[in-house]
Amino acid sequence: MIALSVDLGHARTGLAVSDKSGFLASSLCVITEYNDEKLIQKIADKVKETKAEIIVVGLPRNMDGSEGESAHRAREIAARLTQVSGIPHYMQDERGTTITAHSYLSAGNVYGKKRKQKVDAVAASIILQDYLDSQRI
Repeated sequence: MIALSVDLGHARTGLAVSDKSGFLASSLCVITEYNDEKLIQKIADKVKETKAEIIVVGLPRNMDGSEGESAHRAREIAARLTQVSGIPHYMQDERGTTITAHSYLSAGNVYGKKRKQKVDAVAASIILQDYLDSQRI
């Protein structure tokens, strides 16, 4: 089953996709969009393009597990994505994924503008890999 994951940001949103077996996540792209409705449509287009069967949306919880405004927005966008794309969504805790993504990029000597362009897609791949791994348990 192909899954597409979303790491929502205020300006940039990272996407990642799994292989058909649902074993491995790979960074797909970063969408720069400030308007949520346009963003939802762009993500839905990527769902069709990749033939994804589920959408995994990162849930930005606070370190104590509580949910704030960003988590509320993520849940709303996830629900709209399901309406627009017609496929189910799942929420995946994304605590620490951006920090991990920065660490991976540092290990690969990716800095400056290139890092800024890639970090959200790498974070999306971490979110998706965490989800895929949790499904195999």
